[in-house]
Amino acid sequence: MAEREEDQVPDETAPDPSEPAVADTADGAAPPPLDEDAAWAELVAGFDDEPEPGTASWPDAENLSPARPDDRAGDDDPDAGSGPPTRSIVVHPVIHGPRDYTAHEDEDEGHYVPPEPPPLPRADVTTKFAWLAVLGGPLLLIVFILLQQEITWWVMTLGVGGFVGGFCTLVTRLRTGEDDDELPGGGAVV
Repeated sequence: MAEREEDQVPDETAPDPSEPAVADTADGAAPPPLDEDAAWAELVAGFDDEPEPGTASWPDAENLSPARPDDRAGDDDPDAGSGPPTRSIVVHPVIHGPRDYTAHEDEDEGHYVPPEPPPLPRADVTTKFAWLAVLGGPLLLIVFILLQQEITWWVMTLGVGGFVGGFCTLVTRLRTGEDDDELPGGGAVV
């Protein structure tokens, strides 16, 4: 059977969960804290420095030994040269990069100046009266409301009827696009 909680003896070697974990070193002391400001200052100071010729870009521990099938250490070692052949890549430092590019400065920037728009087409009398009715009908009603005048039946008929009649006239007089025969194929106009 299981022991009761009162009978259990606490383990002296178990770590206390309330204390932070400390990595053991060879002499049992905690490692010194890392000075992040000094590390960043060192990185920033060495940012533009070129590597010395003949130095590797990474530690030797990360270099792979060339494993070629013809360079086997011995026939008695089954793992020697059993992997796929490796290829070496030579990385040259970049001489010119995007930050070295300077734009050619031209005195005449050549800003685009749009041409003058064509004049508006001349409107016929019917179109002018239709626009007058579309804009004038609601404007008449607004003027009567602002002046607090009684809106009689003829003002309401003139305002609403003028708007509806002018709108219908403008819609029916829209061009259908069938008379644009000068565009072969009906393509886009740029």
